[in-house]
Amino acid sequence: MVTSTNNPPMSSNDFLDVPVDQGKRFAGLSAFPLTPLRDDVVDERAFVGLVERLTAAGVDSITALGSTGSYAYLTPTERARVARLAVEHAGPTPVFIGVGDLRTSRVLAHVDSAQEAGAAGILLAPMTYQPLTDDDVLGLFRTVADHTDLPVIVYDNPGTTHFTFTTELYARIAEIPGVASIKIPGVPVDPTAAREYVATIRAAIPGHVTIGVSGDALAATGLNAGCDAWYSVIGGTLPVPALSITRASQAGRVWEAAAESQRLAPLWDLFTELGGSLRVTAVIAEHLGLVPPSCLPLPIRGLTGPQRERVIDVVTELGLA
Repeated sequence: MVTSTNNPPMSSNDFLDVPVDQGKRFAGLSAFPLTPLRDDVVDERAFVGLVERLTAAGVDSITALGSTGSYAYLTPTERARVARLAVEHAGPTPVFIGVGDLRTSRVLAHVDSAQEAGAAGILLAPMTYQPLTDDDVLGLFRTVADHTDLPVIVYDNPGTTHFTFTTELYARIAEIPGVASIKIPGVPVDPTAAREYVATIRAAIPGHVTIGVSGDALAATGLNAGCDAWYSVIGGTLPVPALSITRASQAGRVWEAAAESQRLAPLWDLFTELGGSLRVTAVIAEHLGLVPPSCLPLPIRGLTGPQRERVIDVVTELGLA
């Protein structure tokens, strides 16, 4: 198995009172692989293949059981098994495990499974059915941080959790010992506005807490604006172009990062047009033979025949196959 020897540079943040490598660990490209199913059962062989492929590509970390990994659809036993497989097959690549659930007691059980698997950190989303208040969410993060020594990534994904963080809440949570990174849902399209937005968050949180951008279409803008990490959907299936954008930005080649992202605009457009990144990414992984057909958990049926053909055409035209 090939592993990366290219350590990403530290950001300009001052990582005080934390392990020396924590700033690096929660920076660079964190790839979010699918958790593929076959006949409503996790396809362990396909999942292991995705993890090993990411390690071979040299991603900085792997985040299993994020939204791309369909964590909310899996049983506790399935989630514990996926966590163990991810760590076992990632080699030296740090693995973060998603632990979100509707009840705090279930979250803590997932945290225990992640810790037993040997995870390097956990990704926590405040899942909702009844609406949550800021104090509810703050209490959740305090409880989890008190429960484990694993570093915690704050997972802000309002599109799936239906909870929206404010900068004030970022600041309150980031003061909790053990919180290592905040995954923001995106940045403004305008580069100047993006820099101002990231700077506002940076000013509100401790220097050792990294900021990670998501929303792949805006990743280059976010990295160029000062984000430390890219928590990437497409990076879990197509790590090479995602790494190209990340490494260019890290090296200060901001125009190169922006140009590569612009080259992939037809792919980003599909995310918007076809109901989100998960369905499009699943088609790409299926087309490349990385996962079985119809790999998403029902009731998510994926894309129709014509929609799938559009995705495949774009992948082919962009040279991503």
